Amino acid sequence: MSQFILSAFGDEISPHLEEQIQVMLANEVHFLEFRGWEGQVIIDYPLNEVQRAGRMLAEAGIGVSAVGSPIGKIPISEAFEPHLERFKKTLEVAHTLQTRYVRMFSFYMPAGEDPALYRDEVLERWTRFIEVNKGSGLTLLHENERHIYGDTAERCLDLLESLNCAEVKATFDPANFVQCDEETYPKAFNLLRKHIAYLHIKDSRYADHVITSAGEGDSKIPEILQALAQTGFSGFASIEPHLNANLPGGGPELFGVAANALKRVIQNLAQ
Repeated sequence: MSQFILSAFGDEISPHLEEQIQVMLANEVHFLEFRGWEGQVIIDYPLNEVQRAGRMLAEAGIGVSAVGSPIGKIPISEAFEPHLERFKKTLEVAHTLQTRYVRMFSFYMPAGEDPALYRDEVLERWTRFIEVNKGSGLTLLHENERHIYGDTAERCLDLLESLNCAEVKATFDPANFVQCDEETYPKAFNLLRKHIAYLHIKDSRYADHVITSAGEGDSKIPEILQALAQTGFSGFASIEPHLNANLPGGGPELFGVAANALKRVIQNLAQ
């Protein structure tokens, strides 16, 4: 039986963790993809502050679905060793928050250059990540993102299958594929379906790349969720609003719009 477990990027609700918690609970979302609070990314906090944040979440009945890390979200030309140290800290943060997932990327490509020129370097860096992660019990989730090596479905597949590691899976972000003018379904989905362990939910339009709520753009989120449901998928679907609407309630109201849109899509699957 399929199950889509709702999670959220709380820092799109508010920079304040207390308000993130309040709004998530009001929308019946009980997992946080922890990216940061008070304007700072989670992996840059001292571990005692991470522990404090984890206690606040636990006391509110909220678990951490993943560390929404920025690892791999730097230019491929940037020095790697300092970034590898940040990765090591990221693993400590994940253990502190008692989550099994770490979201990551595959490095920004130089503008105007063929990403194939940097394939070996990307694979070498990810191989180093895997070596450091070995035995940790954590799963590294590669997210497709515009302008990184893994921005197309083919290059995501190349990365995942070349690494051939059980501890490396895909975070599937349909809207990010739309932002790259990629066909989300059936093409990208069918190429990557066996690697998908986690979902990011926002929608987007091909015409102008504007972000919308789930089911209101061209990302084919209903079709993707239906296809996953048929396979018995069970995993997190993180709400990532990124909405441009000018609502008086700001982040909390926008989050409610995005959360309700996803809930409607999921409810319609059962009808």
